[in-house]
Amino acid sequence: MDPASLLPSLLTAAWLIPLASFVVIVFFGKHMGPHGKLAGHVATLSIGTSCLLSMIALFGVWLPSHPVEAVSHGASHGTEHHEEGDAHQNDHEADPHEHEKEAASVGSSPYQLASYALVAEDSHEEDHSAHSNNDPPPYYTGEYYTLASFGSLKLVLSYYIDTLTVVMFCMVTLIATCVHVYAMGYMHDELHDFTDHEVTLSNGAHLKRPGRYWRFFQYLSLFCFSMLGIVIAGNLAMVFVFWELVGICSYFLIGFYIERHSASTAANKAFIVNRVGDFGMLIGMMALWASVGTFAFGDMQDESGKTLVTESGEIADPGLFTQLRTAENDHHLVPTEQIVKDGERLAWVEADGSSESDSKAGSWLLLIAGVGVFCGCIGKSAQFPLHVWLPDAMEGPTPVSALVHSATMVAAGVYLTGRFYPVFTPEALLVIAYVGAITLFIAATIAITATDIKRVLAYSTVSQLGYMMLSLGLGGWMAGMFHLITHAFFKGLLFMGSGSVIHAVHTNDMTEMGGLRKKMPITAYTMLIGCLAIIGAGVPLVGMGLSGYYSKDSIIEHAWSFADKNPVHIVLLIAPVLGAMITAFYMFRLWYMTFAGEPRNKQRYDHAHESPSTMTTPLIILAVFAVAVGWNIPSTDVGVSNMLQQARPVGTLAASQGVLLENLTIPSEHDAHNYYIPAGLAAFGTAAAGLLLATIIYLWNLLNPSEIKQSFRPIHSFLWNKWWFDELYWAIFVVPTMMIAKLASSFDRGVIDTFLHGTAATAKGGARVVDAVFDRTVVDGSVNAFARGTWDFGLMLKKLQTGSLRQYILFIVVGALVLFVSAFFTIVIAGS
Repeated sequence: MDPASLLPSLLTAAWLIPLASFVVIVFFGKHMGPHGKLAGHVATLSIGTSCLLSMIALFGVWLPSHPVEAVSHGASHGTEHHEEGDAHQNDHEADPHEHEKEAASVGSSPYQLASYALVAEDSHEEDHSAHSNNDPPPYYTGEYYTLASFGSLKLVLSYYIDTLTVVMFCMVTLIATCVHVYAMGYMHDELHDFTDHEVTLSNGAHLKRPGRYWRFFQYLSLFCFSMLGIVIAGNLAMVFVFWELVGICSYFLIGFYIERHSASTAANKAFIVNRVGDFGMLIGMMALWASVGTFAFGDMQDESGKTLVTESGEIADPGLFTQLRTAENDHHLVPTEQIVKDGERLAWVEADGSSESDSKAGSWLLLIAGVGVFCGCIGKSAQFPLHVWLPDAMEGPTPVSALVHSATMVAAGVYLTGRFYPVFTPEALLVIAYVGAITLFIAATIAITATDIKRVLAYSTVSQLGYMMLSLGLGGWMAGMFHLITHAFFKGLLFMGSGSVIHAVHTNDMTEMGGLRKKMPITAYTMLIGCLAIIGAGVPLVGMGLSGYYSKDSIIEHAWSFADKNPVHIVLLIAPVLGAMITAFYMFRLWYMTFAGEPRNKQRYDHAHESPSTMTTPLIILAVFAVAVGWNIPSTDVGVSNMLQQARPVGTLAASQGVLLENLTIPSEHDAHNYYIPAGLAAFGTAAAGLLLATIIYLWNLLNPSEIKQSFRPIHSFLWNKWWFDELYWAIFVVPTMMIAKLASSFDRGVIDTFLHGTAATAKGGARVVDAVFDRTVVDGSVNAFARGTWDFGLMLKKLQTGSLRQYILFIVVGALVLFVSAFFTIVIAGS
């Protein structure tokens, strides 16, 4: 069993099968059973097959070839007490050239360790932060097809497969399979002519249209193909292609009910806001391509998975990570000579030829490239200030919301941030951390006042994505990616649970619900598990809890570690701790308002019923994962955290020091485990406080929500209107743009059109003069004169046509005689 050939085959098949489903449904969807019903089965079977292939790739190929080892967390969570060891050290047996790779000098720089050096001060030695750096993780890379070559620059379709790739494939396909099964029940209204009660025509009737069941699954298949394309992509250019394809699919799905003005507006908003972020991403990509000369993540390998090297022992075709984190620099981030030269061209960089000056020049360019690429992640993962599109995306069907908010679109931004991690400078990581902290707090506060059940979950998603970005910015790569995985399961569960509720009561408004746990017990208690998972429910110090307990506590540990090393950034610790309390409050506010207490609308309550098995079965499956996805498989070291540790990007284990911000320290990720106890107690205490407050208000009714709202009306109005971001952006961007457009229109009509109309009138007048003087007199006169001459000549010849036979015979005789005489004299003259 050769993983170098088997893994690409399995994952490529898993990636392309949804595309095949999309193509089949595009051409035959309308004809696949009554109203295209079989299209749902085809799409579900395809993504289920992809899930099966992904599981085989992980458990049947990857783990046997690259067994994971336990991660040492000290006392962390009480579940892993093995000695510290990096799994990757023994995991690349398939590549016997590994040591050659490490010894090879690639993208060498005379400024070794001058940029991002290991922090090894005495105080750090005491808390064990001076960890040795980590080597590249085991991976396989190769090319599918070369699109274009520009000298040494190439645009290719390629793959990059490591532990993170395989784990993401399993997560995306598993959740997508659950969503497909769920959607087969949820979208049943589209199996016949659909009456949209939210669209009123001019005659007062509601819109009636044919069902679009098959088209929905067509879009879902393309959506899954696009997301898996991002995950398997071996270079940044290929990522960008599928990045945009994901954006197009989200436009189709968010605007599925296109006849609704709110849905079409939400689709446009999502598409436009994401293009803003993608513009920054293009800037970052161009900066890298011009300076590094490649978009590839990994070094090129042959078919057996061995890195290609030259006769001198150097890597033949090095990727981004190898060029920027060379073995000779102990895999620390050091700008190459070309990056330094290009950085010196920046207007604000003062280059005096010193090592420090060169280091800062290169750091500036890497900062621009890193923040530029992160701008794309800001848009895709709905981070501040481009977070405004995601709540409006709730206009799409609930299965779309579940997929977008858990395993696909918004996950893509966090995934790319994690994948691109070795290229981020400490200063870029600080930007990422602050964006995440601001986002998690803003979104959490807005969720407090929302009454639309899906919008509460939407703002919850934005907030949780902020946690992930915060963790990545603080140096907690594994914690951030761990939370990405755990969040995908419990957020998918929560969204599908909310869809089950909406399916039963036909409203999104929680103020119209209440007491539904009696009518919908499966939905109620699976959502309760999701609520407990998202707030990180667990037993502190003992180390047992639901999935969110492990990942969220790890993030707070990293925030504590970072704040300890960088006291000036204490807000990056306050935000996640306070956010934990707000999260617990709004999530149990949602659950209590929906399922507890007495019904607030008797008619809707009486109509409510538990959803069919096609909808509740995925809820149960996801509830199991929401509980246990953070655990190891019993009697093994196989668990998400250990697999992510194996996938740790090269050179990201050791602490690093800022260059542009010299007092900035990104601590080693292992240092965070020293703060396990205070972080765990803080997370547990704040979450318990938020839960208790929600219970007091919405379950025990000891405080009246209406009175609280009245007492804090300005704050409530501020949060209800989402911090006025939409209005602010309207005033700052839309209104000026419309004013400029109106001025441009006025200039166009008043100046340009006047000039053009005057030019046209002048040309028209000139044409009339030419027509009268030259065309009609000269041209027409000449033509007419020739015509008259021809006519007159014809009349003359006409006189010869008398119609008399004797006359014609006379002409023949005379003519023959003339010819004879002429021929005779010609012969005589010639003879003489």
